[in-house]
Amino acid sequence: MIYEIAQLPVHKEQTESFRHAFAEVVPLLTRAQGYRGHLLAQGIEIPELFHLIVRWRSLEDHTPGFEESEDHQTFMTGLEQYFSEEPQVYHIEGEAFISNNGDDLRNSSSGELWA
Repeated sequence: MIYEIAQLPVHKEQTESFRHAFAEVVPLLTRAQGYRGHLLAQGIEIPELFHLIVRWRSLEDHTPGFEESEDHQTFMTGLEQYFSEEPQVYHIEGEAFISNNGDDLRNSSSGELWA
């Protein structure tokens, strides 16, 4: 299991518009081969910094897979106007997140399951 972690700096006055734009393009991500779930979270200390964590079956499913696809190009085109600077992306290995009490972890805005 691979996690893509993307730090997405958004123009301060456009955070709500960014959320709506993300909701419009997220189907392009969710239909990608190897996609296993995602979480989009807005920063608390820095509300204009969003964090996108995508769970992939393998690194190859994300890169070159999704990153070289037409869907990725359309996904980024739908979001790039909101970025205040270039997003930073990196990957980590790991198993699914599990809470201490065994509850499933869900993204309240997208309903994606993390467990």
